Amino acid sequence: MKKIFMLASLFALLCHTGCKDTKEEKEKETKYAVTNPILKDTVITKDYVCQIHSIQHIELRAQERGYLEKIYIDEGQAVKKGQLLFRIMPRLYEAEMQRAKAEANFADIEYKNTKRLADKNVVAPNELAMAKAKLDKANAELALANTHLAFTEIRAPFDGIIDRFHVRLGSLVDEGDLLTELSDNSKMWVYYNVPEAEYLDYETKLKNNDTKMNVSLLMANNQLFPYKGVVETIEADFNNETGNIAFRATFPNPKGLLRHGETGNIEMVQPYKKALIIPQKATFEVLEKKYVYVLDKNDKIQSREIVIAAELPHLFIIKEGLSTGDKILLEGLRLVKEGEKIHYKPEKPEYVLSHLELYAE
Repeated sequence: MKKIFMLASLFALLCHTGCKDTKEEKEKETKYAVTNPILKDTVITKDYVCQIHSIQHIELRAQERGYLEKIYIDEGQAVKKGQLLFRIMPRLYEAEMQRAKAEANFADIEYKNTKRLADKNVVAPNELAMAKAKLDKANAELALANTHLAFTEIRAPFDGIIDRFHVRLGSLVDEGDLLTELSDNSKMWVYYNVPEAEYLDYETKLKNNDTKMNVSLLMANNQLFPYKGVVETIEADFNNETGNIAFRATFPNPKGLLRHGETGNIEMVQPYKKALIIPQKATFEVLEKKYVYVLDKNDKIQSREIVIAAELPHLFIIKEGLSTGDKILLEGLRLVKEGEKIHYKPEKPEYVLSHLELYAE
């Protein structure tokens, strides 16, 4: 009997201890971390896909018909303004120039003879005028022949880099045929599209500060281009299909690293003064709208819709829906229900921001 009593007492003690541990564990599990939004000065970086263009990029085309007699440069070569690049066989145009020169000389002699006779009143003034007109016509034809001859030489109109050849030595080219392209890469124009709302913000800040915006270029290898660019112009019209407008930033390119046709990403830094910040972890989404759980004065859970102004790594900048005095649920969002009273442990916003990785799933 005594043994039975001892066993019963031991069983009761174990049950009491087990129930107590379960209850304490349950209470411990139901304590959720809660924090507050915080006001903080910060900046965000926005990325825009961009196209990189040379400040000058032109097509070099044949201006006369003929066989390509000489190529003086190579693909990818840097050339100087006025440098001879191609020569189209000039013999026909040289012959035309010689003929025009001879006709001009003949007309000049004829005019001088007629003028001497006119000065002595031997010939009528009309004959002198006709001789002068004939001389002018001959000189014009000579100038035209010289121009045609000059067109057989294709020279660089500015310093730049030669692109690939579209013809080869000995090719028969017609007037207007594409020979190659020439790019001036001393500066680069970088185009990127900006949504209408961001365009309006930019224009407002520009009028208030009267300074142009500096931007960075993230190249295709995920390396930042070492020089800053300046937003210098905006296109006139919006794209009605996308609602975007094109910005153009100018970048110096002293080492020639950037080439025409490259792609990358423009990074624009936008400052936010006294931004209201919360961890992304504290939000959830319903039908493409963002919500947080807020504790009321009775420590009951209430969902509240918020409007996001901008996004940072692990953080949201809040535009509408919260204030610094609100208590928001930081973890356990899937474990609570609307209107449920919870036990919580407050976490200081500064501590939460410095330990965001601890709260990441």
